[in-house]
Amino acid sequence: MRKHLIAAFFILSISMIVYSCQTAGQVEQDMYYTNGRDLYIKHCQNCHGAKGEGLGALTPPLTDTLYLKNNKSNLACIIKHGLRGPITVGGKNFDDKMPDFENLADIDIAQLIVYITNSAGNKQGMYKTEQVAKDLADCKK
Repeated sequence: MRKHLIAAFFILSISMIVYSCQTAGQVEQDMYYTNGRDLYIKHCQNCHGAKGEGLGALTPPLTDTLYLKNNKSNLACIIKHGLRGPITVGGKNFDDKMPDFENLADIDIAQLIVYITNSAGNKQGMYKTEQVAKDLADCKK
């Protein structure tokens, strides 16, 4: 009986280890997400809210998965250079100015985008620093 119990515990332990292993890509995304959350709290939460809900009619929410998906290649430009002019998010119009964050490095922007596009109901995966550089080069200032 004791041998069976030990064998069962051993098999259960091995199974848990195998199923808990993450790929290197998932570990990297988790690190970006965590760092992005800290950057979000520091730079974005005051206007966009703790859960990305926005600020009434002034600041758009970051919970609109469709908007984020359709504009993912513009997010780096919006973060780096700010936003002026009207936009529509979730069927609502917003026309307040978003400040620029010119001081943020590409890695910071990538981490913010990973956090924003993978929280508040969004699940859009990884966004690397190289993509930030490419998207910033394509910005329409």
